[in-house]
Amino acid sequence: MMLVGNWRFRGCEIGFFQAVSRGLIGLSRGCGVVGILAIYGCSGQVEPQIHYVRVEVPVQVPCRAPDIAVPPWAAAGLRKTDSLEVKVRALLAERRQRIGYEKQLQAAATACR
Repeated sequence: MMLVGNWRFRGCEIGFFQAVSRGLIGLSRGCGVVGILAIYGCSGQVEPQIHYVRVEVPVQVPCRAPDIAVPPWAAAGLRKTDSLEVKVRALLAERRQRIGYEKQLQAAATACR
Protein backbone atom coordinates (compact mmCIF):
# COMPACT_ATOMS: atom_id res chain seq x y z
CA MET A 1 0.00 0.00 0.00
CA MET A 2 1.37 3.35 -0.97
CA LEU A 3 0.30 6.48 0.93
CA VAL A 4 1.82 9.00 -1.45
CA GLY A 5 -0.22 9.13 -4.58
CA ASN A 6 -1.82 11.48 -7.00
CA TRP A 7 -4.89 13.44 -6.04
CA ARG A 8 -7.40 15.03 -8.31
CA PHE A 9 -7.58 18.72 -7.51
CA ARG A 10 -9.62 21.03 -9.77
CA GLY A 11 -9.58 18.66 -12.65
CA CYS A 12 -5.86 17.99 -12.82
CA GLU A 13 -3.69 15.46 -11.11
CA ILE A 14 -1.31 16.87 -8.50
CA GLY A 15 0.71 15.33 -5.70
CA PHE A 16 -0.42 15.02 -2.11
CA PHE A 17 1.96 17.69 -0.79
CA GLN A 18 0.96 20.15 -3.49
CA ALA A 19 -2.69 19.67 -2.58
CA VAL A 20 -1.95 20.20 1.09
CA SER A 21 0.13 23.31 0.40
CA ARG A 22 -2.61 24.78 -1.78
CA GLY A 23 -5.14 24.06 0.94
CA LEU A 24 -3.00 25.78 3.56
CA ILE A 25 -2.52 28.80 1.31
CA GLY A 26 -6.26 29.08 0.83
CA LEU A 27 -6.82 28.69 4.57
CA SER A 28 -4.26 31.37 5.37
CA ARG A 29 -5.91 33.77 2.92
CA GLY A 30 -9.25 33.17 4.58
CA CYS A 31 -7.76 33.76 8.03
CA GLY A 32 -6.14 36.94 6.76
CA VAL A 33 -9.51 38.26 5.62
CA VAL A 34 -11.05 37.35 8.96
CA GLY A 35 -8.17 39.03 10.80
CA ILE A 36 -8.53 42.21 8.77
CA LEU A 37 -12.26 42.28 9.45
CA ALA A 38 -11.63 41.79 13.18
CA ILE A 39 -9.16 44.67 13.27
CA TYR A 40 -11.50 46.85 11.24
CA GLY A 41 -14.35 46.08 13.65
CA CYS A 42 -12.25 47.11 16.66
CA SER A 43 -11.16 50.41 15.13
CA GLY A 44 -14.63 51.95 15.39
CA GLN A 45 -14.93 51.55 19.16
CA VAL A 46 -15.10 54.57 21.44
CA GLU A 47 -12.55 55.01 24.22
CA PRO A 48 -13.67 53.35 27.45
CA GLN A 49 -15.06 55.70 30.06
CA ILE A 50 -13.53 55.67 33.51
CA HIS A 51 -15.97 54.80 36.28
CA TYR A 52 -14.94 55.09 39.91
CA VAL A 53 -16.45 52.44 42.15
CA ARG A 54 -16.30 52.61 45.93
CA VAL A 55 -15.31 49.28 47.42
CA GLU A 56 -15.38 48.90 51.18
CA VAL A 57 -12.59 46.70 52.43
CA PRO A 58 -11.94 45.90 56.09
CA VAL A 59 -8.66 47.35 57.28
CA GLN A 60 -6.89 46.51 60.49
CA VAL A 61 -6.79 49.42 62.89
CA PRO A 62 -4.66 49.40 66.05
CA CYS A 63 -6.66 49.21 69.25
CA ARG A 64 -6.85 52.44 71.22
CA ALA A 65 -8.13 51.02 74.52
CA PRO A 66 -7.11 52.98 77.61
CA ASP A 67 -4.36 51.56 79.76
CA ILE A 68 -5.65 49.91 82.89
CA ALA A 69 -3.58 50.58 85.96
CA VAL A 70 -2.78 47.69 88.26
CA PRO A 71 -4.33 48.43 91.65
CA PRO A 72 -2.24 48.34 94.81
CA TRP A 73 -3.05 44.89 96.11
CA ALA A 74 -4.38 44.68 99.66
CA ALA A 75 -2.21 41.70 100.60
CA ALA A 76 1.00 43.30 99.35
CA GLY A 77 1.55 45.17 102.64
CA LEU A 78 1.06 42.17 104.95
CA ARG A 79 3.76 41.26 107.42
CA LYS A 80 4.52 38.01 109.16
CA THR A 81 3.59 39.50 112.50
CA ASP A 82 0.03 40.46 111.45
CA SER A 83 -2.79 38.47 113.01
CA LEU A 84 -4.63 35.75 111.14
CA GLU A 85 -7.78 37.86 111.04
CA VAL A 86 -5.95 40.77 109.35
CA LYS A 87 -4.40 38.41 106.79
CA VAL A 88 -7.77 36.81 105.91
CA ARG A 89 -9.46 40.20 105.51
CA ALA A 90 -6.61 41.41 103.27
CA LEU A 91 -6.81 38.28 101.11
CA LEU A 92 -10.61 38.60 100.74
CA ALA A 93 -10.21 42.27 99.78
CA GLU A 94 -7.51 41.34 97.26
CA ARG A 95 -9.83 38.72 95.75
CA ARG A 96 -12.46 41.40 95.14
CA GLN A 97 -9.78 43.68 93.68
CA ARG A 98 -8.66 40.94 91.28
CA ILE A 99 -12.24 40.26 90.14
CA GLY A 100 -12.76 43.97 89.38
CA TYR A 101 -9.38 44.23 87.65
CA GLU A 102 -10.16 41.20 85.45
CA LYS A 103 -13.53 42.73 84.45
CA GLN A 104 -11.76 45.93 83.38
CA LEU A 105 -9.26 43.92 81.31
CA GLN A 106 -12.06 41.94 79.66
CA ALA A 107 -13.97 45.15 78.84
CA ALA A 108 -10.84 46.63 77.21
CA ALA A 109 -10.23 43.44 75.23
CA THR A 110 -13.82 43.27 73.90
CA ALA A 111 -13.69 46.96 72.93
CA CYS A 112 -10.86 46.15 70.51
CA ARG A 113 -12.77 43.44 68.67
